[in-house]
Amino acid sequence: MPDRLRHWLLLLLFMPVLAWAAEIEIANAQLSATEDGYALSADFRFELTPRLEEAVNKGVVLYFVVDYEMTKARWYWLDEKLLSRSLTYSLSYHALTRQYRLSTGGLHQSFSNLSDALAVLSRLRNWVVIDKGDKMLRTGEPYQAALRLRLDITQLPRPFQISALGNKDWNLVADWKTWQAPLPALAVETR
Repeated sequence: MPDRLRHWLLLLLFMPVLAWAAEIEIANAQLSATEDGYALSADFRFELTPRLEEAVNKGVVLYFVVDYEMTKARWYWLDEKLLSRSLTYSLSYHALTRQYRLSTGGLHQSFSNLSDALAVLSRLRNWVVIDKGDKMLRTGEPYQAALRLRLDITQLPRPFQISALGNKDWNLVADWKTWQAPLPALAVETR
């Protein structure tokens, strides 16, 4: 079989998988200087599929992961990955209190309906991704930032992981959003 035909067959085979993967849109991604370092803010547009909504309402915890990477271009080799950060949110429903709960780290918020919980999940604000003392990054140099949000099916209960493989109802992920991110000068503390 000629190589060209083989490439087309592989492309046709994986095209539906690629089409399923772009269900989350990312908008307004930007880095800003804060007193703690550089903070990331972004908006995500997505809707849960009916199957995911049903799973949450029946007590299955959904884990969403925000991935952030920063690279620097190199002319002689692959781009250098300078940092990689992840932030995990868990979305759950508690039947006893009839409330949805969105948690990240030690922070928890309760909501009376799913749409309010998803509205908060869709707005990432002031997530410090670069600490103030980080010496690897310099102000004004050209960096490339990349961001995505995805449903982490590896944290689902085992029976759901098996049914989620290759099932578009369970595959909720954004393509990597990349942009040029020159770092602005950090605010100088005055005392």
